[in-house]
Amino acid sequence: MRRFRRRSGPSGITSLIAALALAGGAAVVLKPNDRKLEGRAQVTDGDTIRIGDTRIRLKGIDAPEMEQRCSKAGRSYACGETARRALIDLVSGENIRCRAAGRDRYQRILARCTVNGNDIGTQMVESGWAVSYGRDYDAEEARAQQRGVGLWEGEFERPQDWRRTERGG
Repeated sequence: MRRFRRRSGPSGITSLIAALALAGGAAVVLKPNDRKLEGRAQVTDGDTIRIGDTRIRLKGIDAPEMEQRCSKAGRSYACGETARRALIDLVSGENIRCRAAGRDRYQRILARCTVNGNDIGTQMVESGWAVSYGRDYDAEEARAQQRGVGLWEGEFERPQDWRRTERGG
């Protein structure tokens, strides 16, 4: 009959502590709710920024895709690029503060962000370079449409509809 000895020492406790630390870190990465992010932003497109290595999708808005075209006064223009430039003008050189509210299907953090205390989603939708997504900014969208600013100066396809027809999703 073979006897087994139980090993004593810190290895079991150390392993447990390491596992708990990894689990806690994974929870922060996978469920970023209420996580605060702050810094200078790099703009990817009209509704996506990057702070450091973190990709952030602005929650509640949808801007034209970079390849998307719209028309104004009968002329086609690159409205996705114009929306991107509007966001660049809004955040360039400023400190951005974001509060995470989950992740999107591309694993970007969904967040509400502010610049100089003003909600970026509100500003993008009210200026007409993004539309409300999920009814979060419906009042701002109605004001932009009434004033005929940004996308509302001409004709455009809602970004989610454009993605559905152009990209199949």
